Amino acid sequence: MIKINKVHHIAIICSDYQKSKSFYVDILGLEIFLETYRSERQSYKLDLALNGKYVLELFSFPDPPKRPSRPEALGLRHLAFEVDNVEDTAQALRKKGIEAEPIRIDGNTHKKFTFIADPDDLPIEFYEK
Repeated sequence: MIKINKVHHIAIICSDYQKSKSFYVDILGLEIFLETYRSERQSYKLDLALNGKYVLELFSFPDPPKRPSRPEALGLRHLAFEVDNVEDTAQALRKKGIEAEPIRIDGNTHKKFTFIADPDDLPIEFYEK
């Protein structure tokens, strides 16, 4: 049996590096851990942290292929962040010009959650603690 300790990080390829960097840093509040430009690949790699812990890699590549982003499409369904209060989170996002979907209740856990989309339409979920 393989023993997995935790999720180490999540990697996202974006179409507009500066726009996505601003979204994840300025809107969601992730912290820049390390930013690297790889000239041989014409690519940025931005390592981001949440509460001091490395969690997300943001990549840029010239002309990356499109991928369906509907939640039911094959592949990554969504990225979810735990928050203390979904209503407060939705209100803070609105103040930054990001509109969240109507808040829903998980039928199994009875916890509140909502979704937004990142600059490349990747579904981002906020799930109440």
